[in-house]
Amino acid sequence: MAGGSDSQGGVERAASRRQNEANRKLKYTSLAVLVVQNASLILSIRYVRTLPGDRFYTTSAVVMAEVLKVSTCLLIILLQHRCNVHQVFFYLLHNVVVQYKDTVKLAVPSLIYTLQNNLQYVAISNLPAATFQVTYQLKILTTALFSVLMLRKSLSRIQWLSLLLLFAGVAVVQVQQEGNKEASLSDGAAQSYTAGLVAVVISCLSSGFAGVYFEKILKGSSASVWLRNVQLGVFGMALGTLGLWWRDGAAVAEHGFLFGYTPMVWAVICNQAFGGLLVAVVVKYADNILKGFATSLSIVVSTVTSVYLFGFHVDLVFAGGAGLVMGAVYMYSLPKTPPASSASPSSSPPSAAPPERDDQSDAGSQMEPFLPKGSEKEKGC
Repeated sequence: MAGGSDSQGGVERAASRRQNEANRKLKYTSLAVLVVQNASLILSIRYVRTLPGDRFYTTSAVVMAEVLKVSTCLLIILLQHRCNVHQVFFYLLHNVVVQYKDTVKLAVPSLIYTLQNNLQYVAISNLPAATFQVTYQLKILTTALFSVLMLRKSLSRIQWLSLLLLFAGVAVVQVQQEGNKEASLSDGAAQSYTAGLVAVVISCLSSGFAGVYFEKILKGSSASVWLRNVQLGVFGMALGTLGLWWRDGAAVAEHGFLFGYTPMVWAVICNQAFGGLLVAVVVKYADNILKGFATSLSIVVSTVTSVYLFGFHVDLVFAGGAGLVMGAVYMYSLPKTPPASSASPSSSPPSAAPPERDDQSDAGSQMEPFLPKGSEKEKGC
């Protein structure tokens, strides 16, 4: 009996070691995915917007990204319902059409997200990729402020300090870039630093408000995040199409919706559409500290790559400002330390920031399992 117990214990310990090793590999795979996704989207948008030749319409790219995102969420919902098309149809009919008041609530964040996606193209087209990546971290500041105002969240002293460092770091970077407000693209088109800066600031404000608003809706409802993204996408496609008609309607009518699309442009659109959903899945296997570290590392990747691809010049002032921002992002992601009187073994640190939908996290903390547990042994589609 003793020999059998020892043998069973050895098997369990070996299984535990294998599980720990698998979790460790998954954690660092998550880090790599987060870094690549954070950096590649900005660099690829900057790259396709500086190439000579026919330039695609950013308004059409925003609409196409919404179409792909809604299609992906519908596919996930279909898999969750074990590929029962009839059941999914009535599920969507009830939740999107019959419960129209609930759907209408998402018109506001959808409008803001559509505006934000268009502004990102404007900002990245007019700012160096590294400068945009650093400045765009102001969304952490705006998200935190809206969380305090709208959700009555409390921030730790470390988080308040990190927000001050974040603001200081972005300010240093902007001072360093002051002398390079105007530049030219490779095809001779004008590039306005001021327009890019205004676009990224408005984008940060909209990102903070929309992310907190979306979190408030998620927490006040039992609907899945995938259904919410479908509801958002319906408005997003409609509003994006309206923006396309207003801004580029005549040009699209003449040249076509897919004018200027290349394999690289399609890669950018897919990255924008699937990136947030991908990170939502990945974040389940990482933690908030790792996510903050990945964001900081992606700034380094963007800066180094910008030096080689776009001839970006890095000096000590920019490096110092970027360093402050990276440190602030990492500090903000640290979990709060609960008071000694209220600490308990079962308590877990609250998340540092509310989820975002289109940028990076897509409400990862609120995300459901990809498939229902009962369907793991069911026959596939």
